Amino acid sequence: MRSWLSALVAALVVLLLAVSCSTKTAQPSEGVWRAELDLGEARLPFQFAVSYDSAGRVAMEIRNAGERIVVTDTRLTSDSLVARMPVFETELRCRVLNDSTLSGEWANHLKGPDYRIPFSATRSGAARFGAHEAVAAERMGGSWQAHFSSGTTDAYNATGVFGSIDGGLGGTFLTETGDYRFLEGAARSDSLFLSCFDGSHAFLFKAHLRGDSLDGRFWSGTHWQEPWIAVRNPDYRLRDPDSLTQMRPGYEVVEFQFRDTEGIERSPSDNDVKGNPLIVHVMGSWCPNCADETRVLKEMHEKYASRGLRIMAIAFEKQADEARAMEGLRRFKQALAIPYPVLYGGPAAKDQAAARLPFLNRLISYPTCLFIDRAGRVRRIRTGFYGPGTGSYYTDYRAKLDSFLGALVEEQ
Repeated sequence: MRSWLSALVAALVVLLLAVSCSTKTAQPSEGVWRAELDLGEARLPFQFAVSYDSAGRVAMEIRNAGERIVVTDTRLTSDSLVARMPVFETELRCRVLNDSTLSGEWANHLKGPDYRIPFSATRSGAARFGAHEAVAAERMGGSWQAHFSSGTTDAYNATGVFGSIDGGLGGTFLTETGDYRFLEGAARSDSLFLSCFDGSHAFLFKAHLRGDSLDGRFWSGTHWQEPWIAVRNPDYRLRDPDSLTQMRPGYEVVEFQFRDTEGIERSPSDNDVKGNPLIVHVMGSWCPNCADETRVLKEMHEKYASRGLRIMAIAFEKQADEARAMEGLRRFKQALAIPYPVLYGGPAAKDQAAARLPFLNRLISYPTCLFIDRAGRVRRIRTGFYGPGTGSYYTDYRAKLDSFLGALVEEQ
């Protein structure tokens, strides 16, 4: 009798242990991971690191060249990990297959409920694109005159800047509406590979070096791809960003009225704004270039607000529902700790945005920045923004902006 009871007890213990093990939360191991987004005919690699705090909460750090994006809005359950990207309305949804393997999808809610890209990751310190050759990087380094979708209605020009970084290849493309931010990859033989995943965009560039030119293809997620070509040309310059948008004839001043994230109607005619130098930042919370410029404007606000500088951001959003758009704007404002008003202008479609800003002759880019003096005169309108991924272009613009605003606040 006792032996039978002992056997039963032992069996129950084994069963309980099995149940306990089956419900135990699978945890991705700490360290560097290599991930891929499946674009269909191509795969976009990127890297991130996993860490845990003292309370056992998991965090991800997405890495693109010199950029680090810390993701702390995570949820780890028995067999899954959901990581919501900071600022942008996207998330990684993963099944934790084991401590070294994740499988799932990247969901971009701003592109609709069905925009999903398959995602996988393994615990590995392997480079994004495998082997990198320093000699090949030397051949592809420098400044290039680039053209995308040549011969079509979608054609546009760009400047490509590439160079070696930490045993790999880095760089970006500058266009007249902004830049493609931090790209990281490899050069090998006659081939170039670059990618970026920043929570909002998933960019992949490939090209072959043919003589003195690059012949390539660009993927933006699964919704867009196009050809590009480039020739080495250190003297090539895009059009002046201050020349692309002007005040519409017949308009002397900037006037608008929109609600901010607190529901308060705001206007350049407000008592605390009128008579002060003003920056109007036309942007969107979904736009990484806008977030980059916002960080610079925050610095300028901190430096010059006491001397009168005012800033008002007007956001045009991709969320069709106004309540959801406002919710996203409040999240954006909080995440970036923006100290000035962020107003909701309406939908992000450029024709609708232009209709709500009738004083502009056109709106071709998010962001667009208007600089207005104390008398209400528009002194400059800058289209696009070259962010920190552009290196010297970024540092040069910051220095010139600082000098310009220093003079503007001194004017009476």
